[in-house]
Amino acid sequence: MEDCIFCKIINREIPSDTVYEDENILAFRDINPQAPIHIVVIPKKHMTSVLEADKETIGTIFEAINKIAKQEKIDEKGFRVITNCGENAGQTVKHLHFHILAGSKLNEKIC
Repeated sequence: MEDCIFCKIINREIPSDTVYEDENILAFRDINPQAPIHIVVIPKKHMTSVLEADKETIGTIFEAINKIAKQEKIDEKGFRVITNCGENAGQTVKHLHFHILAGSKLNEKIC
């Protein structure tokens, strides 16, 4: 999708601080972090939300999240994975994405 900011990041039209990439997934540090570690994980194939995702895509994303957690050394102390689906949930970019939040004790009232 040509006006999607995440598609522009995938296509290298917009720079990002990439922490992980493979043929299907791109992960980068959020430019407006909500925690000391805040990484956005996206499929390279454009889909709007989890409502359009198939099980292969979701599996690939979570395999990447597992690798990122180990790479960032947050696998032992813990982290949170969040996705928003639709306007009322706070989804501002209409491209399926997951947030990895970690690096401190997270507010339990969020989820």
